[in-house]
Amino acid sequence: MVARAGRDGYAEERGSGRAGERDGRARGLRAAGLALAGALLLGAAAAGWAYWHLNGNIRSVDINGALGDDRPARPVTAPSAAASEDPPPTGALNILVLGSDSRGGEENRELGGGDSEGARSDTAMVVHLDPGRTSATVVSIPRDTLVTRPSCPLPSGGTTREAQGAMFNTAYALGGPVCAVKTVETLTDVRMDHYIEIDFSGFARLVDALGGVTVTTDADIDDDRSHLRLDAGTHHLDGTQALGLARTRYGLAGGSDLARIELQQKLVRALLERISDAGLLTDPAKLYRVADAVTGSLTTDTGLDSLGELTDLGRSLSGLSADAVRTVTMPVVPAPWDDNRVVAREPDARELWESLR
Repeated sequence: MVARAGRDGYAEERGSGRAGERDGRARGLRAAGLALAGALLLGAAAAGWAYWHLNGNIRSVDINGALGDDRPARPVTAPSAAASEDPPPTGALNILVLGSDSRGGEENRELGGGDSEGARSDTAMVVHLDPGRTSATVVSIPRDTLVTRPSCPLPSGGTTREAQGAMFNTAYALGGPVCAVKTVETLTDVRMDHYIEIDFSGFARLVDALGGVTVTTDADIDDDRSHLRLDAGTHHLDGTQALGLARTRYGLAGGSDLARIELQQKLVRALLERISDAGLLTDPAKLYRVADAVTGSLTTDTGLDSLGELTDLGRSLSGLSADAVRTVTMPVVPAPWDDNRVVAREPDARELWESLR
């Protein structure tokens, strides 16, 4: 009896130990599960907040609604030969990209934006993406080009008057993005499928988020207006310096807008290479900083005014390398009546724009 009681007692004690271990493991698993669920919820909340924040950064303008049908025709796109879950993009795409100081006047002035009132556009590029998105042409339009500025609808109602021999960059100053697009389409007879405006102060933040860019200059630069001083040679620039390089003009020989465009085109290439080499997909923190800087500096047309639409455009460019991007300037000659202004050089300019339709 005692022995059995002892054996039974031993068995019961041993059974109680196993039950305790099982209960401990169960409690540990429940705690781990709760911790994991909490982490997932926090991660989802953070991701949701980040998406909401980035999406809310973007401003947009309804270009299509403002201009209606009085525009160059869209090119006809052939249907894809074979259906797939993720078909490659088909048809060319033309995007007007402007650099402006429209968002932060004081910050932009500190970065060399000058003292003038109102928003200005110092940089204008037509980005042509070829079918398949494996090559691109970037055409710079000098701000000093004399053009026919068409009548443009104003956000407040009414329209502007058509003007002959107006400086190209007055279109944006007078009528904002809508007038800039209409003026470019009048000049080129090329439909702008999208509009992207990059604020100068936001551009500086983007370069800083990427860790700077490396650019080689062929001549010394000393420009008090853009706060930039560089000896000829290769330099790794931070955001403020890169913006100064994009805007510098009076520190160049002759104060030429065409010389400034050459620097801007070098900067575009350097920025594309830096984005390609930055390893954004393996560094979520850097990716967020870059995305915040990009979206915080953008004004787009309504076709690109969400993070999803911008992401889709970016995905379509995954096969585009910096080496496949050609940078050119619209052919111009000095205006016969003003050596400080230029006009389109024909027929070269017309042939360039025809190649982008």
